[in-house]
Amino acid sequence: MAGGGAGSGAVPGPREAAALVFGSSAAVLVVELVALRLLAPYLGLTLETNTLVIGLALAAIALGSWAGGRAADVVDPRRALAPLLGLSGVVAAATPFLVRGAAETAGGPLLLLAVAVTIGVPGALLSAVTPMVTKLALTSLAETGTVVGRLSGIGTAGSIVGTVLTGFVLVSAVPVSGILVGLGVLLVLAAVVVGVRVSGWRAAGPSLALVLAGTGLGALGAVAAPGGCDVETQYHCARVEADPARESGRVLVLDGLRHSYVDLADATHLEFEYVQAAASVVDATFPAGEPLAAYHLGGGGLTLPRYLAEVRPGTTSVVSEIDPGVVAVDRDRLGLETGPGLEVRVEDGRRGLDRLPDDSRDLVVGDAFGGVSVPWHLTTREAVAQVRRVLRPDGAYVANLIDHGPLDFARAEVATLREVFDHVALLARPGAFDGTQGGNLVAVASDRAVDLDAVTRVVERRGLGWEARGDADLDDWVGGADALTDDHAPVDQLLTPYAEG
Repeated sequence: MAGGGAGSGAVPGPREAAALVFGSSAAVLVVELVALRLLAPYLGLTLETNTLVIGLALAAIALGSWAGGRAADVVDPRRALAPLLGLSGVVAAATPFLVRGAAETAGGPLLLLAVAVTIGVPGALLSAVTPMVTKLALTSLAETGTVVGRLSGIGTAGSIVGTVLTGFVLVSAVPVSGILVGLGVLLVLAAVVVGVRVSGWRAAGPSLALVLAGTGLGALGAVAAPGGCDVETQYHCARVEADPARESGRVLVLDGLRHSYVDLADATHLEFEYVQAAASVVDATFPAGEPLAAYHLGGGGLTLPRYLAEVRPGTTSVVSEIDPGVVAVDRDRLGLETGPGLEVRVEDGRRGLDRLPDDSRDLVVGDAFGGVSVPWHLTTREAVAQVRRVLRPDGAYVANLIDHGPLDFARAEVATLREVFDHVALLARPGAFDGTQGGNLVAVASDRAVDLDAVTRVVERRGLGWEARGDADLDDWVGGADALTDDHAPVDQLLTPYAEG
């Protein structure tokens, strides 16, 4: 078959062309999806992070396709395919090392530059493969539409397979660094095969050199696996840290953030202030020792379910935790034992709410987070209405929120709760009410009045310097904040995820 490019050498046949387009398109999506996981410990798992990665990937695809098409009219595409594959493989294999190095040595702009390079370079190089192969496959103007349409469809199919394979198989089975190193090695080996196919072994020397370079950088990348994870779950880089000040204390860290503290020997020990505040609400709202029917949106280390089981024997807790890997860590490293009093369901919290009968719970606890943000679909008026549906008339909803700066998200969430429940209160450090401090805030919602005096007494007994306000006392603080709905819940835009300084 004669090719459209100049020069000598073998031309990829129809099957080889399809394999090149399919594989390179799949690889672009693997890099994009894995990059989201790679960056979560450093930038958080937020809408902004997703937007950054997707935007960079699309820009790389557009640039690579345009530049690859232009280059195919100037140089012999047969000579360009091996370098494109090989260089993209080297960068992919080195990505874990580059990102972690940038994050831990400088962060900020250097990390963003590393992100742009590690997503943009392989994305652009791999996207240039399709126009190069298309140029070689065009042997007649009469077949232009057929050839371009066929290869475009094959490339789209490759993207789909790369997405599905990464999301459903690779991320759950292989560490992020392993995925990128393995992809890099495959791309460099593909470069060698293409180089030999086109030019023979003698001319394939540069591709062989790339194999060595990719292997070396891949080894560095594997050593530099981000975050020092104990386990890479479907959603998180998870690890468990021992508390040097307390022999039985353990901290569950997800994507670099301290999510839960569990005392393996004493379930009544509550280390984090927001957990103490939430427990204080429960202690003040329900008679001491009375067993409760509780439901927990989000599991983490299951600190509160363990506490309730200890101080209120006979309590039954149902927990919806979306990440099976976190549940496995709880069992293997944090001593979780389930049974009639504690059921853990691996499911999305909103779907878990749908499964619960009306008027079936005394207590609902909201403590689900993706990074530092409550998943938006758990914050809306419709979701809160579901919480109210499953609560008994005298039940209570206790929700952990995190916000800083102007606290726009926290205000909006309290406004949302006030549209659904008759009574709403907020517990926070005093600075949250005068605009000088943020962090964790605990919202309480119920159709019966919240006894703030009783809550305050329990908070003071625990030595917390938190303040409680409720109902009309929250009017000025909430101000004109709009309630969140399924149709409009800009949680990531309202949220100020970290304190300044």
